[in-house]
Amino acid sequence: MNAAVKKADNAAIAVTPIRIVVADDHPVVRFGVKNMLEDEPGFEVVGEAEDGDVAITQTLELEPDILLLDLQMPRLPGLEAMRAIMSKSPRVKIILLTSTISTQQVIEALQIGARGIVLKDAVASDLATSLRAVLQGDYWIGGERVANLLTALNELMSKAAAVPERKTYGLTPRELEVTTCIVEGCSNKDVAKQFAISEETVKRHLSNIFDKTGVSTRLELALFAIAHKLVSLNL
Repeated sequence: MNAAVKKADNAAIAVTPIRIVVADDHPVVRFGVKNMLEDEPGFEVVGEAEDGDVAITQTLELEPDILLLDLQMPRLPGLEAMRAIMSKSPRVKIILLTSTISTQQVIEALQIGARGIVLKDAVASDLATSLRAVLQGDYWIGGERVANLLTALNELMSKAAAVPERKTYGLTPRELEVTTCIVEGCSNKDVAKQFAISEETVKRHLSNIFDKTGVSTRLELALFAIAHKLVSLNL
């Protein structure tokens, strides 16, 4: 009897589905990903999110095994949502979904804790494989299974270092310095103190920087600066 019960328990464990939350602001993408996963044995979509804030809430409440997270999310971008989630629920494995991503963003995502990065135009061919790779402890980057993250990061950083410096979008040396401070999380008061200028001057610098880069918030500026290599990251 005990052996039979044990066998039944083992069978139940074997068929326990992998629980997944899909976070993307486009309903069509969420629908498509959900349909793909329903056709794959062993996967169950337990939640959906249309923006970064909801992605955090769904992940913390539902505690899925995997979060499929769009990089470009409204209200809170994917990388920032991932930071919040990893600080409170580091067990969840996060795979970023994106149409495009820079090398610097790949590096940042992996450093924050992403386990995989899947391009949206390759979802049909790569999604199930990437999920299984991540569940087995590996990483999935650029269509390839990666067992050694350190080696992958070193290769990515070497490629990033070899890329010519991008344009500075007309930012002055001081505006670039202010941008660096924003990326480091400094407040206007911190910036004013560092450069011995008034907070009003800092606000004017930020207004000019926003106009030149086309962003509207400090968070967007920080992500823009990292993606376009306007600042040097201490990797």
